[in-house]
This record gives sequence, C-alpha cells and structure tokens, in this order.
Amino acid sequence: MPPTPDAPRAAPNDAFTLFDVRVEVIATDRPMVCNHQPGDWFALVGENLHFPPGQSFPLYPLAALLPLLPAKQRPTHPHDWMTTDAVIACPDPHCGGQFRITRTGTTTFRHADVTRVPLAAADLRDSACA
Repeated sequence: MPPTPDAPRAAPNDAFTLFDVRVEVIATDRPMVCNHQPGDWFALVGENLHFPPGQSFPLYPLAALLPLLPAKQRPTHPHDWMTTDAVIACPDPHCGGQFRITRTGTTTFRHADVTRVPLAAADLRDSACA
C-alpha cells in the first residue's frame, strides 16, 4: 500500500542509537526516608520507563532523575562527567538513598518513527558520511 501524503517517509539512513539505562536504588549508611527500597529499579528504553510488576517508585526522586536520563542515553565524551558519574543522591536531604544509573545496552531508532518533523536533505547526506 503506498504511503498517504501526510505519512512520514523513512529515509534509509535516518537511524540513530540510544543507550538503554537501568536506575537502581542503592543503600548507604544513612536510613532512607522515601519509600524506595534497596534493589528497586526501573529501566528506560527509548522514551519508555519500565517498572517491575508491583513495584512503585516515589515521585520526587523520579523528578530529580528524569533530567539526567536523556543525557545518559546519548554517547558522551569519555572525560565528560555524564560518562563517569553514575550515582545520584536522593533529593530529600534527610534520605540516605542513592540511585545508580547504568547503561545496559543499546536500541536503534529511526527518525521517521519518533517524529513527524522531516530531516533536511543535508542532514541525510551528513549522516551517510558519518
């Protein structure tokens, strides 16, 4: 079936790769205040958060972690702190919980599958040379 006029047209070289990440609660010598427990975790694949069945995750630590996750998904320079630093403290100053962000694998996406904004012809040529 031919594409409709408003359907995105995928170019053959519009692929990009993101890291999959896992965020795990780790304990410290200080007690936890929030309801997260050591070993609790969630995964981020693309734009989707995945939680184990029956596990919840507190809103405020999640809100503190969310701005860091897209940066952790992208390739970074080996000397960039985003590459080397993986443990984030709970935003509650009285909570001893910390969160380890680990890159666990990669997933490849296609530009045309994640946005309706078309790539310019120059962008397609540049990515073919990369």
